[in-house]
Amino acid sequence: MSMSRMDFTMRSMSMRDSDPRNNKPKTSIAKLYKKLLGHAWVHKKYLLVAALAIVTVTSLQFIVPQLTRYTIDEVIPGGIYSPLIWVALGVLGSALILGVCNFLSTFMMSNVGQRTIYDIRNQLYRHIQSLDMSFFDRNRTGDLMSRVTNDVNTLQQLITSGMVQIVTDVFTFLAIAIYMLYADWELALLLMVTFPLMAWQTRVFGTKIRSQYKTVQESIAGVTDHLQDTLSSIKLIKSYSNEQYETDRFSVRNEKNRDANINAVKLYSTYTPVIDFLNYLGMAIVVVFGAFQAMRGRISIGEIAAFISYLRLLQNPIRHFSRIINTVSQAAAASERIFEILDTKPDVTDKEGAVALPPIRGHIVFDHVKFGYTEEMPVLRDFNLEIPVGQTVALVGSSGAGKSTIAHLIPRFYDPQDGKITVDGYDVRDVTMESLRNQMGIVTQDIVLLNGTIRDNIAYGKPGATDAEIEEAAKAANAHDFITSFPLGYDSPVGERGVKLSGGQKQRLSIARALLKSPQLVILDEATSALDTESEHLIQGALARLLVGRSCLVIAHRISTIQRANKIVVMEKGQCIESGTHDELIAHAGRYKQLYDLQFPQAKPVRESEEGARGGRGERGQRGERSSMRSQVGAIS
Repeated sequence: MSMSRMDFTMRSMSMRDSDPRNNKPKTSIAKLYKKLLGHAWVHKKYLLVAALAIVTVTSLQFIVPQLTRYTIDEVIPGGIYSPLIWVALGVLGSALILGVCNFLSTFMMSNVGQRTIYDIRNQLYRHIQSLDMSFFDRNRTGDLMSRVTNDVNTLQQLITSGMVQIVTDVFTFLAIAIYMLYADWELALLLMVTFPLMAWQTRVFGTKIRSQYKTVQESIAGVTDHLQDTLSSIKLIKSYSNEQYETDRFSVRNEKNRDANINAVKLYSTYTPVIDFLNYLGMAIVVVFGAFQAMRGRISIGEIAAFISYLRLLQNPIRHFSRIINTVSQAAAASERIFEILDTKPDVTDKEGAVALPPIRGHIVFDHVKFGYTEEMPVLRDFNLEIPVGQTVALVGSSGAGKSTIAHLIPRFYDPQDGKITVDGYDVRDVTMESLRNQMGIVTQDIVLLNGTIRDNIAYGKPGATDAEIEEAAKAANAHDFITSFPLGYDSPVGERGVKLSGGQKQRLSIARALLKSPQLVILDEATSALDTESEHLIQGALARLLVGRSCLVIAHRISTIQRANKIVVMEKGQCIESGTHDELIAHAGRYKQLYDLQFPQAKPVRESEEGARGGRGERGQRGERSSMRSQVGAIS
């Protein structure tokens, strides 16, 4: 990779990572666990069985140390052999019941985990679908994919396995700590001197590791985003022979992920021996102080052995937590990213009390509308427009004039900052978005086809449509003939994003999809700008059928496609500068006439050529005049 390309890649990644939206204040782990428990509590019957099994496991762990104490203090000194069989049965019975209860707790918690993950992933996807277009404008597709897949999978590790260990260990720790204080409070308190140090180290390292795993999750999202972006644009990459360039860019993101993981492992590797040292410090305290107490006759050797067994049980939760702190930290970072999306509120929503829009006639009015994708840079300024019922209104103008923005505002992909938009007198903000969008047909230049069959894609706008309805729509869109030429006909796969079809074929399928809905309002956003002449001719015929008796907003750069519109509106810098029919605007000789002359220079009046020719002198001027006359005759013929 060249240095300039590498610098560009690093700068773009740095700018994205330094975005203030990516540096939101962190939610505490306690709050994240509370949210997680709220999702898990839906499956409380499994949780209760798991909790009962965990309580049983903890209770049984008291038995073996007591049997050890009894054997050392009573059986061995007394030389009594008969109780040994009961001691053995007690140990084996406890182990058997422990195995059953451990199975129940693990299985039930895993059951809860899988069901909870299923619910969270569905909820996350459903919530993403409910968010408005501005959310998708400022979030990368790959990052959203990573949150639904990688982050949810990471959270699954905590719920299915880590949570069982955490709940068991917390309950065991509390139960044994209480018993040890009861058995020998002096020794227990001396032992617990190390616990504040452990808690402090766990908090310090946990915060650092969690922060590092947030970086890991974000770097994974960067890798996913790059994959999504490049694999969906593979034709562009190969067209410019940029395979190595993209490989190098991927390597940069992959390197960032590698370094983030190494840093996280380094932190964890430092934390584990610190905790182990504190554990052995506690062990040394029990052995030394316990031996001192035994030599003074205050406790028995069996009680010391039992106390050491309880100490091991007490330290097990700490050891376990030191091992699963990776899982906890990763899950905390993942859940933070998941709940960050779930807590996001859409800017465009149905207002309280919104009504269903009744069947529309198609009268659209923009009333002093102001809109900008950012408030600092308005796209539309005091914009007014009316689309009468059953008429076609076309928008033309330079790129960036705001034409497509108008098409986005009618179905409420965005809301204006000022003014209002009405459909048959209803403010679009007063009706439900579903009832509004269900009565529109939108055909754009960027055709979106799903990876399914032709039948699936045509029926997408009307689930449950019959085969007869689908074929009728395809015939009206001039698509039936090319569809039936395929071996599988309507069951032919279109490939990812319709890669197996030509541009004209994809466009005709999108028109068939719109026709199937039979909408009263049609929006055509550059629907034919990228097509060849033959495809455009077929599609114009399909559009003529689509627009019969319907209101239509057409956005086009090709003036040839809008000359028959009832009204043409010329836009510049978010405002209407002139409007009228094609003939009226040509006669007006304004901006529309300039655009028309640029696209059809051969259509300039022959008189201009004649006048230019007369400007010559002598024989050259006469030749120019004769040539102009021949051109005129040729044009007439």
